[in-house]
Amino acid sequence: MSIATFLKETQKELKYVVWPSRARTIAYTLIILVLSLGLGYLIHGFDVGFRALLGTLIVK
Repeated sequence: MSIATFLKETQKELKYVVWPSRARTIAYTLIILVLSLGLGYLIHGFDVGFRALLGTLIVK
């Protein structure tokens, strides 16, 4: 299969794709950002907690 054939078939297949609306794309993007920030804060909280726990268990 040549590159030209591949690109033509790809373009043809993309015509069948149902793309999300702008509003749905923005909503999904905001959901991903909020979930990512929340997970980041959760991991940070565990990190701080474990660091404090290990600091009390391991006497310097």
